[in-house]
Amino acid sequence: MDAKAAVKIGNFSRGGKSRVLTKALDHDFKPDSTLTPFGIFLPKYDDLFLYFTPFTLTSDFIVDTLELWWLKQKKFSPSVNTLVINQDNGPENQSHRTQFVKRMVEFVAKSNTSVSLAYYPPYHSKYNPIERCLGVLENHWNGSILDTLDSVLHFAHSMTWKGKHPYVELISKPYQTGVKVPKFLMKSLDLHFASKNRVLGIMR
Repeated sequence: MDAKAAVKIGNFSRGGKSRVLTKALDHDFKPDSTLTPFGIFLPKYDDLFLYFTPFTLTSDFIVDTLELWWLKQKKFSPSVNTLVINQDNGPENQSHRTQFVKRMVEFVAKSNTSVSLAYYPPYHSKYNPIERCLGVLENHWNGSILDTLDSVLHFAHSMTWKGKHPYVELISKPYQTGVKVPKFLMKSLDLHFASKNRVLGIMR
């Protein structure tokens, strides 16, 4: 899973080429709003899930979205009891981000699913398969004007990865930024987690 930089909503030039004559602003004026894409990709099945938020990306958004995805996906994979998540060591999902670790521990306990977080080394995110999917999305809407939220979601719906359209959803819930977990709470959480024999593995 991974997120990309926020997309500016407005009459902005995005580069690329278009068969239709398109006029756009050539200066970086303040956008009307932004949408940040967050993707979950299953390489074995070439299934791509794209979630968009108009707010700042946070640890809580990432884990809530993962929970939302797994709630829908688990019924198709009832025998799966372990998730291996390949991801970059970004600021909101790094292994030292206390709120992210806390929420992941809670997710493991709540879903009764073991999770292994596999982090790519610095400057190696290009090897994450989802990067290629998000690159296709970027090329798909380049040369076009993304002046509304609906236009962004439309382009996301209409892209294809190996002949498949992604699942697309807008998450409108705002999240508090800068949430940190006190050390004493992390320790008590670790003890409770260990007593329940749950597994949250971290690989770098």
